Amino acid sequence: MDKFIYFLEALSFANLGLAFAGVLAGIVIGALPGLSATMAVAVLVPFTFTMNPASGLIVLGAIYTGAIYGGSYSAILVNAPGTPSAIATTFDGFPMAKRGDGALAVSIATLASVIGGLIGALMLMFLAPPLATVALAFGPPEYFWLAIFGLTLISALSVGNLIKGLIGACFGLILSMIGVAVIGADVRFTFGSQTLIGGIDIVAGLIGLYCIPVLIDLVATKDPHLKVASDSSGFRLGESFAILMRNKVNAIRSSVIGTVVGILPGAGGSVASLVSYSESRRSSKNPENYGKGEPGGIIATEAANNATVGGGFIPTLVLGIPGTPPDAVILGALLVQGIKIGPQLFTSQGSIVYTFIFGLLIGTLLMLPIGLVVGRYAYKSIVAIPKAALVPTIAFLTVIGSFAIHNNLHDSAVMLGLGVIGWGLNRAGFAPSPIVLGLVLGQIAEQGFVQAYLIGNAQGNILGQFFGRPISLAIAAFAILTLFYPLAASAIGARRAKKSAVDQTVESRDANA
Repeated sequence: MDKFIYFLEALSFANLGLAFAGVLAGIVIGALPGLSATMAVAVLVPFTFTMNPASGLIVLGAIYTGAIYGGSYSAILVNAPGTPSAIATTFDGFPMAKRGDGALAVSIATLASVIGGLIGALMLMFLAPPLATVALAFGPPEYFWLAIFGLTLISALSVGNLIKGLIGACFGLILSMIGVAVIGADVRFTFGSQTLIGGIDIVAGLIGLYCIPVLIDLVATKDPHLKVASDSSGFRLGESFAILMRNKVNAIRSSVIGTVVGILPGAGGSVASLVSYSESRRSSKNPENYGKGEPGGIIATEAANNATVGGGFIPTLVLGIPGTPPDAVILGALLVQGIKIGPQLFTSQGSIVYTFIFGLLIGTLLMLPIGLVVGRYAYKSIVAIPKAALVPTIAFLTVIGSFAIHNNLHDSAVMLGLGVIGWGLNRAGFAPSPIVLGLVLGQIAEQGFVQAYLIGNAQGNILGQFFGRPISLAIAAFAILTLFYPLAASAIGARRAKKSAVDQTVESRDANA
């Protein structure tokens, strides 16, 4: 009965208005490269101090979930992920847009985002305390192996070009080690430059490696940026819903993966979307279509990264451990409001928590109409804008987005430098995704390894730290399976094709005889 009262409170006119405004603002901010969900939440936190705690949480949660979804727009329409969690959306979203199915891709991303967001929020509501214990079981060795597991996904993302994928990932790892070390504070690979002491910011690197090569190619070619579909003005909602129903297992599985990964502090939507994409491709009947405009890839990534919103709130509310950077900002807002974080939060201050969760569910549902309308006009606008206006606009946003991270021109310089390098590597056949993956996971892997090594050295059992814990062994086993599965599947497929050819030859001989 109490939960029904909290649901009605979330449905109040004021909270509905806050959820609507938050989702809309989040979508717009998330669609702009460099203006991340963390930045949006951090800027608007002071405005929530005058609200009651539940309403303040609702608007922050709505901005957060809207920004995560908004990153799919630029990922699909201009091959430049608006947020790091939308990296994998570019794999199939942009190829769909290039062949004239941009409106369909946006609608699919919208439906998948709503499904993922709802499942993540429902798991937050019903399973928060037990799932929070999962986060406590993860120590430095588990985070190290989790990062290694993420890096092994390169084998799935680089089928047919594995060596270049691994080289790109190694380059990304080197980029992640520039500047002051995470543990020990050693200064590395700066070559005396003050600019590089702070290292390569992930968002600046993401913008440079994805956006700048696209801009250079737009200037260098006469072809139109996107094809214009005959029904580009429509939502194509019925077709999108039919595709989602055919991929319902994929959507649910990816949402669960996103929630579980979101629980792990520091992992975030980029890891969740890549893991879900790899699993979707592995289990697909047509894995060769992935990377060429396969809707299942969009469903996997968007369901997963939106599910991390609800998953990240689980350790934040139950343990006081933020699951993602935006959660850390929201945690600070909770502490300022005087809310005591912990397992008792769901009982002692249930009115605040459950009103917020219901508001998060409502905000997720609002993404459907808002996202479809905004996506429709976004696609029409991107198609209609001539390249002479589109290129300088995107270039301006990339510079502003990279500068706004730390209000530092050095980040913009690093972004431009990496962009030119990324364009050259792209021309040589090196995709940006393995490089970005190495950059994102490098610091996680280094911190986990060094901390686990120091603990093991103090205990006199270094190998036991890495290979003597059940969760570590399970993640390492998954990493090995992920690394060698594409090679094994390719070998098995070649053997079957050879056997089929032999059988056909024998049958032909028998028929002729």
